Amino acid sequence: MNKKILAIYYTQSGQMGEIIDSFTAPLIAAGNSVEKVVVKTVKDFNFPWTGSSFFSVMPSCVLSIPTPLHPLDFKEEKYDLIILGYQPWFLSPSIPTNSLLQDEGFKALLKDTPVVTISAARNMWINAYVRVRNSLKEAGAKLVGNVALVDKHPNVISFVTIFYWMLSGKKERYLNIFPKPGVAEEDIANTKTYGETVARHLEYNTLDSLQDELLEQKAVVIKYPLMFTEARAKPIFVVWAKIISKRKNQVPWAAAFKYYLFIALFLGAPVLLTLDAVFLKPFSGGRIRAKKLKYLQVNN
Repeated sequence: MNKKILAIYYTQSGQMGEIIDSFTAPLIAAGNSVEKVVVKTVKDFNFPWTGSSFFSVMPSCVLSIPTPLHPLDFKEEKYDLIILGYQPWFLSPSIPTNSLLQDEGFKALLKDTPVVTISAARNMWINAYVRVRNSLKEAGAKLVGNVALVDKHPNVISFVTIFYWMLSGKKERYLNIFPKPGVAEEDIANTKTYGETVARHLEYNTLDSLQDELLEQKAVVIKYPLMFTEARAKPIFVVWAKIISKRKNQVPWAAAFKYYLFIALFLGAPVLLTLDAVFLKPFSGGRIRAKKLKYLQVNN
């Protein structure tokens, strides 16, 4: 085949690097040239985080305020396919991803180029994906495929394990009771299957139908309770981000947002979901299906 492919991504913990390696292995085996580029910010986002450092980045993340990147060095002037790996932070693309998508050099590379996105999230990825999709469209790229990897454990359990991982740097079972945090090892390994699908469509020039097959393979799955919760959290996050960004001393406001988030997750969300299940969801089947389809596709 000998197609030129760029796989570009940001990672703190190394998880996205593992995902990209698994995902691109079939493309390399098929004879393609795969160039892997890791996005690096001038100001490091240290891992593991501290609680205060993590919540301090929320306004910039939600409001798409970029941070300087180290110069991006690409071997080619044009690629047959670009694979973009990213993580959602605060229901938004991470700051490094936002910064990359606003980089003029990368935007020039995206123009008229097929792109496959692959994200790794705790469980809520829709809003980040929509923003990435819009940014790619604005750059003139052609989004042909999307893979959304998540921690499949229940919401409360994954909330506990992700914070343990973020604050300790250890991807291990917390208290030897909870499951390992992040995307499961078997799900990371299974991205090889999606990579095989991409390789086949790239070889036969059928990328226009790539997403349909990825959906059949469950590369993207939408759970209604998470979609419902994320849709209502999105505008609230924007309000908090604007309030915090206008304060000279943002620390107490970021702390207030942290406690709001805990209360909303453990108290507010269950109440809203219960009310929705009783009064709205039974009468909204068509609307729900339309929303899911909007987020499953790559060309909306």
